[in-house]
Amino acid sequence: MRRPTVEITHMQEFSAAHRLVSPRLTQAQNRELYGPCFTDHGHNYALEVTVRGSVDPQTGMVMDLNRLSRLIVERIIARVDHRHLNHDVPFLKGTITTAENVAVAFWDELEPALRAFKGCKLYRIRLNESHANRAEYYGPRKAASRSSSASSSRSSAKIRGARG
Repeated sequence: MRRPTVEITHMQEFSAAHRLVSPRLTQAQNRELYGPCFTDHGHNYALEVTVRGSVDPQTGMVMDLNRLSRLIVERIIARVDHRHLNHDVPFLKGTITTAENVAVAFWDELEPALRAFKGCKLYRIRLNESHANRAEYYGPRKAASRSSSASSSRSSAKIRGARG
């Protein structure tokens, strides 16, 4: 009998500061491009991690949501909550901390740890920067198939809403 495939999602919230600035642009260009986000500011983020897999007939679960929660807290939340993303988070060093780039970096931090859980895979990272703005990332393979012009996995996050 075929086991159903199900997506499960766990959400965690965190608060962090950041500044949008590109080292490839001048101060004036950064100010023009990023507007108020060019200065230090903060957000109350909501991180949603979706795992997809078959329901195990013995447990009735794709993955234990408590284990997923602990993994998210250990690998992400404990490292970013009440921090400045540009200065205090080693895995974001050198990253323009847009929601898109942060979502991809979170994938890169979580996906290797989730490989240990048989029968499920990381499916999506959704990072809500505010009630109006969010980025979603489906991983390098899924993203490459969605956009033939994607030059790297980091360029394939999608954003909803406007910056602000």
